[in-house]
Amino acid sequence: MSKEERLEAFEKMLQNVNDRYSDIISKMEKLKAEGKMKSVTYNQLMAEKLSLQKIISMYEIYGLIER
Repeated sequence: MSKEERLEAFEKMLQNVNDRYSDIISKMEKLKAEGKMKSVTYNQLMAEKLSLQKIISMYEIYGLIER
């Protein structure tokens, strides 16, 4: 894989992570407004949100993105 291909793959992955993170936040806010913070779905979304936050944090630590 060339450097250009690696960069393109990274950019796609970063966009996917950011899009998914935003989608999860929206879904969690909706569930919270409905009083469903103890639901299985909410808990699953929270777990995925934390996983994505860790990925984003690693990007920040290595200087690949700024927040």
